[in-house]
Amino acid sequence: MPPKTKPTSRDQAFRIRLTYAKTEAMRYTGHLDVQRTLERTFRRAGLPLWHSQGYHPRPKMHLASALPLGCTGEHELADFWLTEPLPLDEVAAALRRAAPPGIRVLKVEAVPAQEPALPNQVVASEFVVTLLDPIPDLETRVANLMAADHLPRERRGKTYDLRPLIETMEVLPPDDEGHLRLRMRLSAREGATGRPDEVLDALGIPLGAARIHRTRQFLRTTP
Repeated sequence: MPPKTKPTSRDQAFRIRLTYAKTEAMRYTGHLDVQRTLERTFRRAGLPLWHSQGYHPRPKMHLASALPLGCTGEHELADFWLTEPLPLDEVAAALRRAAPPGIRVLKVEAVPAQEPALPNQVVASEFVVTLLDPIPDLETRVANLMAADHLPRERRGKTYDLRPLIETMEVLPPDDEGHLRLRMRLSAREGATGRPDEVLDALGIPLGAARIHRTRQFLRTTP
């Protein structure tokens, strides 16, 4: 049985937003497993999660957007509802103590309970891709892709146009190990979200020759 809760509706619960990093130790942990890991972290931290009503109560939580398997991220977002207001610094400290390897707690902030669901607020994500193999014509590949009017792709048996989902893309200077890098901002729309692995495929770059890292998620309220 879940713990007794004080609020009788979600709007009466204390909504908080967790900003965290998904690091190398969890690179190959899938979206649902990350969600379960965060839920367990809250429980280990002794924080009073608000549960839905009904025959199968579940703790209320939203992750902003799924990070593709094999990717890391430094600005991941998740909303949780607690049964009572708590000092945010104490919540953050408790989560840091309880977090497993691969999850680094960065910030905890209060969010208005009536704010739209977090996944519905995401409009774009920024990724930095480190390329492990030399690609002498990388600048040309990027320029040709960005100049294209359409990039027809297939996902789950349906054809879609990848090009309008690529808002920006640029080649960055090499990292300390001499690897070339790409920075791309990909749009998130209803029914269509840009995926970095599909952009790499359109560039002719094998996924196994790249390390994808999400650096930021943009919300409708992001300045």
